[in-house]
Amino acid sequence: MSATLAPDRSRVGIDLVTISEIADAIRRHGDRYLQRVFTEHELACCQLPGGVSAASLAGRWAAKEATIKVLRPVGPQPTWTTMEVRRLPSGACAMELSGSAADLAVRAGISSLSLSMTHDGDVAAAVVFALCADSGHPDSSTTSHELVRQLNPRTPQRKETPDD
Repeated sequence: MSATLAPDRSRVGIDLVTISEIADAIRRHGDRYLQRVFTEHELACCQLPGGVSAASLAGRWAAKEATIKVLRPVGPQPTWTTMEVRRLPSGACAMELSGSAADLAVRAGISSLSLSMTHDGDVAAAVVFALCADSGHPDSSTTSHELVRQLNPRTPQRKETPDD
């Protein structure tokens, strides 16, 4: 008797980081570190009257690390700013991908991502859960362009052509 494995229909990534580690990186490297790792939107969401919230940025760092675990890159990993924690109007946060991170998601057939972040004391954590389309299945009807739009809703809509 032989067994066949079901297609990889979901993925999960988790990461923990100490807030003091992120605060130390901000102190040592300042804007150079902040601009390399975080997007303008992320930095704006983490602003406090005296500067940025290391705890909030640590949660976003953990979210990016958890996302990399979901994307499972072989070779170079995506740049930090191609993974962005977006604050939604409801106050909840979502992971949005662009560039090389979105390309990896499309290749993996990832159709949606869910994000949960938390911090307490000196620890921040994030969990990213991904649903994967059955991209190898002949009946799969989701195109790579549709997947990118789902992962980055700000991507402009484009008319599908027969070659898509």
